[in-house]
Amino acid sequence: MLSAPLVIVAAFAYLLLLFAVAYHGDRRAAEGRSIIGNAWIYTLSLAVYCTAWTYFGSVGRAAGSGVWFLPIYLGPTLAMVLAWMVVRKMIRIAKTYRITSIADFIASRYGKSPTLAGMVTLITVVGIVPYIALQLKAISVGYGLLTQPLVSPLGPPSVAGQPWWRDTALYVALVLAGFTIVFGARHLDSTERHEGMVAAIAFESVVKLLAFLAVGAFVTWGLYDGLGDLFGRALADPELAPLLSPSQGAAQGTGFAYGSWFALTLLSMLSVIFLPRQFQVMVVENVDENHLKRAAWAFPAYMLLINLFVLPIALGGLMLFERGSMNPEGFLISLPLTQGQQALALLAFIGGLSAATGMVIVEAIAVSTMVCNDLIMPWLLRLRRFRARSGGDLTGVLLGIRRSAIVAILLLGYLYFHLAGEAYALVSIGLISFAAVAQFAPAMLGGMYWKGGTREGAMAGLALGFSLWVYTLLLPSFVKSGWLDTSLLERGPFGWELLKPEALLGVSGLDYLTHSLFWSLLANVGAYVAVSLWRRPSAHETSQALLFVEVFDRTQATRPVFWRGRAQVADLLPLVARFLGPAHARRLFEDYARQMGVTRIEDLPADARLVQYVETQLAGAIGSASARVMVASVVEEETLDLDDVMRMLEETSQLRAHSRELEDKSRSLERATAELREANEQLKSLDRLKDDFMSSVTHELRTPLTSIRALSELMLDDADMDRAQRQQFLGIIVTETERLTRLVNQVLDMAKIESGHAEWHPSDVDLSALLEQAVQTTRELFHERGAQVHLDVPAGLPPLRTDRDRLTQVMLNLLTNAAKFVPQGQGRVDVRVRPDARGVEVEVQDNGPGVPEDLRATVFEKFRQGGDESIRRQGTGLGLPISRQIVEHFGGRMWLREDLDAGACFCLWLPWTPPAEALAPISQEPSTGDKHASEDPHRGR
Repeated sequence: MLSAPLVIVAAFAYLLLLFAVAYHGDRRAAEGRSIIGNAWIYTLSLAVYCTAWTYFGSVGRAAGSGVWFLPIYLGPTLAMVLAWMVVRKMIRIAKTYRITSIADFIASRYGKSPTLAGMVTLITVVGIVPYIALQLKAISVGYGLLTQPLVSPLGPPSVAGQPWWRDTALYVALVLAGFTIVFGARHLDSTERHEGMVAAIAFESVVKLLAFLAVGAFVTWGLYDGLGDLFGRALADPELAPLLSPSQGAAQGTGFAYGSWFALTLLSMLSVIFLPRQFQVMVVENVDENHLKRAAWAFPAYMLLINLFVLPIALGGLMLFERGSMNPEGFLISLPLTQGQQALALLAFIGGLSAATGMVIVEAIAVSTMVCNDLIMPWLLRLRRFRARSGGDLTGVLLGIRRSAIVAILLLGYLYFHLAGEAYALVSIGLISFAAVAQFAPAMLGGMYWKGGTREGAMAGLALGFSLWVYTLLLPSFVKSGWLDTSLLERGPFGWELLKPEALLGVSGLDYLTHSLFWSLLANVGAYVAVSLWRRPSAHETSQALLFVEVFDRTQATRPVFWRGRAQVADLLPLVARFLGPAHARRLFEDYARQMGVTRIEDLPADARLVQYVETQLAGAIGSASARVMVASVVEEETLDLDDVMRMLEETSQLRAHSRELEDKSRSLERATAELREANEQLKSLDRLKDDFMSSVTHELRTPLTSIRALSELMLDDADMDRAQRQQFLGIIVTETERLTRLVNQVLDMAKIESGHAEWHPSDVDLSALLEQAVQTTRELFHERGAQVHLDVPAGLPPLRTDRDRLTQVMLNLLTNAAKFVPQGQGRVDVRVRPDARGVEVEVQDNGPGVPEDLRATVFEKFRQGGDESIRRQGTGLGLPISRQIVEHFGGRMWLREDLDAGACFCLWLPWTPPAEALAPISQEPSTGDKHASEDPHRGR
């Protein structure tokens, strides 16, 4: 047992920490540095689904029905994995039209109906207030377990017999109300985003997860020797073994209850989307719909982690405590407490407090927004002093309404808890609340994907579905709580057995929850579809249906505006100022003016788009239905019929088609421009290459010509020149002439190849014989250098289809180059052949100094030579480029290997059979780049 002051101080310290996190989030948002613009924060905020009912109730449910706690978490997992596109559409709609609650969403879709919004709000309050009571109960139970002796810990102390001012749940409700007001109702915003609150919810999701895992690890490895030992003992216990079988939760107690499992999974799948708190964090608070991509797998991972130890904790508690002596819902606290782990028990309580506070805060904000916008505002707008043309700033009034609604909702939750005490209704209210919000699914999903849904259809479906929920689920819970006569369940009202709430029209064999869900959703969907088909939608409903269903198909520029009439900026600006404040209203109009290209607000055209913009901004503060009423009060609107809507839609469709046509033409123009730019760059490159080529050829031709001319002039001027010197000069002239001849021949050869005028004579070539001939031809050259040539050719090579003379030219060039660079007297050149199924690779590797790194990238360019002056004078710098052109003509490639520590290795690969175009002339650009440049690192010397 812990002292009450210690627990209270710890709880308040934790709440103050949440205050600090929320304050930090709001301050960062004010500075323009949002901390919730993060996919992980968004995912953790979705974990507000895991409330105190999850935190404590899952263990209690597992202790009673084994693995039947799983469908409650399997449903949300499936929803995020399978239906995230549905959620994405919800987010897009909410962002586009400033929707701030689930009631606003449904009302806006069906013609912005205040009546429909009010109905959704009333259903929400009825279904959610008891669930809030459950959170207060969880905190009270946890506090009682920590601060009172564990003599009879089946539940908290009875609340019925003690005065209200001594009830800790009351003060918890007031504290949570204060927290919710400070960080959820401090100001009005057209986006209704609460960044500080979301940051605090993400933080508390981490806390409750860590606390639950800590207790689970303690039970599994502290009280037992791991999962194997724990489950082994449970299987050995005849009373506990059935908990590990899915059939334990069957309604009849035998076999697997597929219907119940499906109903629970479907119910939780719908609740994770349509619970007001889930809609708030998942849709309203979303800052980037791309965050859904991470949430689609990270949220299911969170659900897995927080349920990892549910069954071990339940089984551990059942084995440790005497049967019936301890409430299983308190195992998270009582297990460590009885083992002397008081700090762990306090941590478990803080985790439960996190789960409860997170749910209460978000739920209170969401429901208070609905109550203000959809219940109180429509009533106030009927009063003269609240009409649009009367003066006065109403932002303070609206904030006061929301704050009062928050306090009222939490006090209603406390009142329900105080009156119900240990009633059956409070224990079961979690699933009962889920079934209540499931009634929103037909109207919302149908409204998002079916244009034919009508307001009357939605109202009929909600009314009938909610009525059956009350009759088949809520009333039976009151009977089981002892508040109503049991004859209602046993014999039905007035003795009509066909109307028994849990066996309606004689349908039996289903558990109470599956039975209620079946009838309520069947009636809801049936009425929604039947009434919608029976009555044609109005013009306004049709326009809203188009906007919702086709939200992804329309951009801001092509979105239709279904409004016609006359308006004035002088009326619209004060209207926005009354509900959002003068400063905020002026900023909104200035932003809109900039978008329209107007310098002054007064110059804005008061057209349909401005009216829609004003209505959308107001919708974020007072709801879409109230915003429509307020805007209609300051403009002169002309009534539209269905033909008008369809004509506007046709005009917008034409505009959209024209816009798409312009976009297509723009993209085509961009592609053409890019192609022209690329072609221009290629032409510039070719021009530069031409200049470089001419410069190089001129330089290479000038060098031998200069030597020939100089020596000839010397001999001409000196008739008495010594014979030996004359012979020396003549030898140099012959050598330079031969060099000049080689240069001219190679330049002509390359020009022919690049222009496509070269002659090719493909035939079947014996590669082994060709290589032996090439080595034999250059043998004298290697002999002079004192070098050896080693030929490694496998036997049985198939014939290679190529030009024998051209390939011989390539091999002679590679061998001659190698001979220039091998060391004198110690040179070695290896010629290796490696065949494969597609072709053959030939390597010529020497043991010379290798290719300098600064020359590797240019070795295949024209007139690029390595070595000193004496070596460069032996060649023209065209051998490698010509060789590469020859190889590529026959579908091969040529490159320099990079993985050598010493020496150089030039490689070429040729296919056994060249492509068909190799047999005809080709036209290539005078460039050293080629299609293989990205595949092989062409480097050389």
